[in-house]
Amino acid sequence: MCRAYILYTCGRFSVSEGVCTFFSLCQWYVFAWKPRALNFWRWLIIRKDQKVNEGIRAREVRLIDANGEQLGVKSRNEALELAGKENLDLVLVAPNAKPPVCRIMDYGKYRFEQQKKDKEARKKQKTINVKEVRLSPSIEEHDFNTKLRNARKFLSKGDKVKAAIRFRGRMITHSDIGKEVLDRFAKECEDVSTIETKPKMDGRSMFLMLAPKAEQEREQKEESKKEE
Repeated sequence: MCRAYILYTCGRFSVSEGVCTFFSLCQWYVFAWKPRALNFWRWLIIRKDQKVNEGIRAREVRLIDANGEQLGVKSRNEALELAGKENLDLVLVAPNAKPPVCRIMDYGKYRFEQQKKDKEARKKQKTINVKEVRLSPSIEEHDFNTKLRNARKFLSKGDKVKAAIRFRGRMITHSDIGKEVLDRFAKECEDVSTIETKPKMDGRSMFLMLAPKAEQEREQKEESKKEE
């Protein structure tokens, strides 16, 4: 099949003008020389990676084929030849091993799948915000209940809550009163939260940090699994 016919059937070739678009040239290259095109795009992906194909500097490698079968220790050139016969790539997967471990795979496809997994993992990650609630040692009951409702709402949405009291003037000498307010505040939220940071002074302020109970329990389970 001649090149002109391929370009004409792609719908991008003008017989009267005798010219073709860049897109039609790309179509011809892909359809007429598909194997070479695939190798070209793979080269674009891995050309800067020093752990793939010719970027591997080790003279000998322990080789794993595309099916996961151990092929033993091979020279770098022999491993590259085996990967080339399958139109795949030689990828360094364990550079610190002696000899380094390489695997035959489609590196472009592997990178695409890894990027897809990373994207899905980022979507699943939940951003935890810290909401601050400001109290005072002499806060009135109505204001206290309003702040309390806001804090419980934040916690139910999965946010952390920082309850803070700032002591003005001589009020700093009555920090024990501020601690009582914070202790009561934590007590009123104990069904939906756990204390992440107990009341403590920070300059002329005292604060405590509350974390959503479900989040705290999940973190404790993860820590216990790591210990096991």
